[in-house]
Amino acid sequence: MADTQGESVPIEFVEPGTFLCAWPDLRDPNFAHRVIAMCEHSRHGAFGIIINDPLEVGTETLFAKHELLGKIEFPIYRGGPVDVESLQFLHRVPGQIPGGHLIAQDLWIGGDFEALAKYIHSSPEVAMGTVRLFVGYSGWGGGQLEDELASGSWVPAAAPLDEVFASEPEAAWKRILQGLGEIGRQLASQPPDPRAN
Repeated sequence: MADTQGESVPIEFVEPGTFLCAWPDLRDPNFAHRVIAMCEHSRHGAFGIIINDPLEVGTETLFAKHELLGKIEFPIYRGGPVDVESLQFLHRVPGQIPGGHLIAQDLWIGGDFEALAKYIHSSPEVAMGTVRLFVGYSGWGGGQLEDELASGSWVPAAAPLDEVFASEPEAAWKRILQGLGEIGRQLASQPPDPRAN
């Protein structure tokens, strides 16, 4: 048997494009029954965006003074509790919105804001299936997400990236968990707080 004393145990990082589903009894109101699309995870920290928490207001309200976005009511989602004054956006149209960063196959984050506004304004119906806008994001310091994964706060899941743009985002948590098989179906049937049983 090899002597591993003094050797560091390798850390498995969550791949970009993976979804993190909150464990059913996670009580943090920011994350209960939420799904996070992971954008980055390294020894320095992690970054992701909640995809299933739509706000009650859209671009017409939050961008009222913008010449394009202020004229349409395009939905906006809460991406997480960090930096809620910032706008994040995920999309799958890099040809229409240049300057973004590829997260995973056919999923980009960010890009030219004015190109984004023109794209949404020109065809809001098409944009609904290819662009999502978020205020804030979800972030972890170095080692923090690893600790939360080890404690069972999150269930990592590979699911189609179409979930980011799904027409019923509120159901994403159940859909993604149910796609994990029998154990996932059991988790998806549990309420957020076990005292609610």
